[in-house]
Amino acid sequence: MRKIKLALCDDHTLFRVGMSTILGQIHDFELVMEAANGQELIDKIARKLPDVVLLDLQMPVMDGTATADYLRDNFPLIKIVVLTMHDEDRMVLHLLEKGVSGYLLKDAEAGEVEKAVRKVMDEGVYLNEFVSKAMLRKMTNKTTVAKPINSFYNSKILLSEREKEVLMLICEGLSTLEISEKIFLSPRTVEGHRLRILEKTGTKNTAGMVAYAFKNSLV
Repeated sequence: MRKIKLALCDDHTLFRVGMSTILGQIHDFELVMEAANGQELIDKIARKLPDVVLLDLQMPVMDGTATADYLRDNFPLIKIVVLTMHDEDRMVLHLLEKGVSGYLLKDAEAGEVEKAVRKVMDEGVYLNEFVSKAMLRKMTNKTTVAKPINSFYNSKILLSEREKEVLMLICEGLSTLEISEKIFLSPRTVEGHRLRILEKTGTKNTAGMVAYAFKNSLV
């Protein structure tokens, strides 16, 4: 059985020790590296690639935002799950647009960390209740200070009716298989729609596409 290889990047030693203990209890997880800042992580990743990076934001030398930028540009297949105390809506949307696959607060249950890792490996994105509410608040604030738009018809991108439907379901957190069963399409066809939406929105992955959809009132 192939194990999911994880990297943990956080400047607090006690937090890393606690997380490594938790992750070590999951039979198909393997913590392959730890780092106290982004630069240390990048130096280690050059020698061994993880599948998922659990990334703190506020760190010395190289912070989480700069690290996420570097990973997206140089190692686009690595999934990034932010694990932080920062709960500002602006930061959530900003990092999802950058292409991180999930955003967790450090007071999350251990089971949610496992769930997030599995979800980003299977579907490319993990949207929990906290992230969904942050997106909705952002969209609500935007439409109260600006003229509401029906972006499916008025935005610069033009989505087909089926693409709109698939995008809505992706934003609801449904997997490819769940979408295929709900709208009676093959998983391959659903995946094709997802790839075309990525191309039309100019986003790098599913998380970025979802953030784009909320920011531009596509949902």
